[in-house]
Amino acid sequence: MMKKKIIFGLMLWIGHFAMSQECPRLITPSDGASGVPVDVTITWPPVPGIIGYLVSLGTTPGGGEILNRRSAGLTNSYTPEVGLPENTTIYVTISLFLFDQPLRICPSESFTTADVTTPPVCTFLNSPLNNETNVDVTSPLQWSYASLATNYRISAGTSPGATDILDDFTTGNVLSYNPPGDLPQDSPIYVRITPFNENGDASGCIEESFSTGNAVIDCNAFFDPDTGTIVPRRPKSDVPTTLGLCGGQNTTDYTTRDVADGYRWFKINEDGSESLISSTATVNLTELGPHRYEAYNIITEGSFSYECPTSINFEVVPSEIAVIESLNIERLADGKRIEVIVSGLGAYEYALDQRKGPYQNSNVFTQVSEGLHTVYVRDKFGCGIAERVVERELSADDFPRFFTPNGDGINDFWQFIAPEDNQEIKVLFVQIFDRYGTLLTQILPNTRGWDGTFNGQPLPASSYWFKAKDNLNNEVKGYFALKR
Repeated sequence: MMKKKIIFGLMLWIGHFAMSQECPRLITPSDGASGVPVDVTITWPPVPGIIGYLVSLGTTPGGGEILNRRSAGLTNSYTPEVGLPENTTIYVTISLFLFDQPLRICPSESFTTADVTTPPVCTFLNSPLNNETNVDVTSPLQWSYASLATNYRISAGTSPGATDILDDFTTGNVLSYNPPGDLPQDSPIYVRITPFNENGDASGCIEESFSTGNAVIDCNAFFDPDTGTIVPRRPKSDVPTTLGLCGGQNTTDYTTRDVADGYRWFKINEDGSESLISSTATVNLTELGPHRYEAYNIITEGSFSYECPTSINFEVVPSEIAVIESLNIERLADGKRIEVIVSGLGAYEYALDQRKGPYQNSNVFTQVSEGLHTVYVRDKFGCGIAERVVERELSADDFPRFFTPNGDGINDFWQFIAPEDNQEIKVLFVQIFDRYGTLLTQILPNTRGWDGTFNGQPLPASSYWFKAKDNLNNEVKGYFALKR
C-alpha cells in the first residue's frame, strides 16, 4: 500500500512539473487587447523550472522586427526601452530556455497599441547627471525614455542657452548620443533635450548642466619617433558580439585571445546598471542577455597611470555544437560537390580539411579533389566544432593488379583489401569475368577470394575483368592479371 502511494505521489509530481513548464499566456496586456499604452510593461505568469525567457516583438506572428529574442532573464516582464509604435498590432512571442532541452518557442499573442494624440513629456539626463563635475570629455550623453516620444532633439553649449556644441540635433528614437568629437575640457556644458512625436514637442523641458575635467591622456594611437611607427594604445579585440550558452548547460566558460594589461566582464542588468562578473581573460557566463567586455592597457605619463580601454557589447544566447546529419556527395566534371547537412540550435560555419579554417557561411564545397577529406562545422557562438570524415569513393586502383595462384602460399588468392586511407569503404561483392565477358565467379568480403579456377579447373595466365559494388552503391570496373 505504501509503495502505491509513493508511486502515485511521484506521478503527480512529474505531472505538475511538466505542466509547470507549459507556455504562459499574457497577463498585461491580455491577448487581443486594444488601446494599449505605447509604454506598457508586458507581463506574463512565472514559469517554474526554466533557465530564462526570450522575448520577441514584431508586427507579424512570430516576428522580431521590433525586438528579436531579447533576454528577460528570469523576470516575467519586459518594458520596451523606447516604447512601442502607436496604433499598431504588436505580436509577442515568449520562448522558454529549459535545462538540457531545446528552446521552447511559445505561440504568439497580440495586442493593439493606442493612437497617440498628444506630445510626449520631458526627459532628463542620467549620464552625465545634472550638476556632475569632472566628467570625461569623451562621455556620451544618455537620457531616460520620455513617454510617447518617437524622437529627440539635443542642443548643447558652453553657456546657458548656447548651441556652440550641438544645435537642435535630431538623434532618432534612441536614448544616447555620442558627440563626434570630445567635449571642451574643463568647461561647463549646458544640455537641453526635447522629446517629440508627430503631435508636437514636449513643452517646458529644462536645461541641465555638468562640467568636464581635463583630458590628461589621448588613448588613440600615437606616432613613436624612435621607431617611426604608429603605436596603438587601446587593445585590439576579437571578442564576438554574440556568445552562446551551450547545449542546454547553465554555464559556459569563454576565454579571450586579446592581448591586454587587464580585462573586465560585466552583466548588463534590466535597469541598465552593470555587475562585474570577471576581471581575468576568462569569464564564466551563466545568464542570457546583454553583457559588456572591456580590455585595457595601462599607459604611464609622468607620475600618472591611466587606462586606455576597448569595449565590446555582446549578447549571450542559447546555442549548441552542431550535429552533422549527413553528407550529400555528387561527382561533377570539375570535382566533387559536398553538401553538409547539420542540425542544432546554433549558427554555424564550415571548413574543409583545416580545423582552424578558413571557415565559410555556405555548407557547400565544390571542386573537391578525390581522396580523403574532413569537414568541420563550427558554432559561431563558441560552443565547439563538429567534424566528419568524407568517405572516399571506391576506385579500380583499390584492387590488386595481379595474383599468382601457384600454390606457394604467396599471393595465391585475388581479393579486395580496404585501403589504409579509408578503412570505411565496404565492398558488397565482386564479379570476375574472362576477356570474353563470361562470368567466372562472384566473391564476397571476408572470404579468401578467387583461386584462379573455373568449375574446379585452373585457368590460364591472362587478363581478367572484375565488377564491384560498394556500400555507397558505386560500381567500379577494372582488370587484373593472372600469372603462373
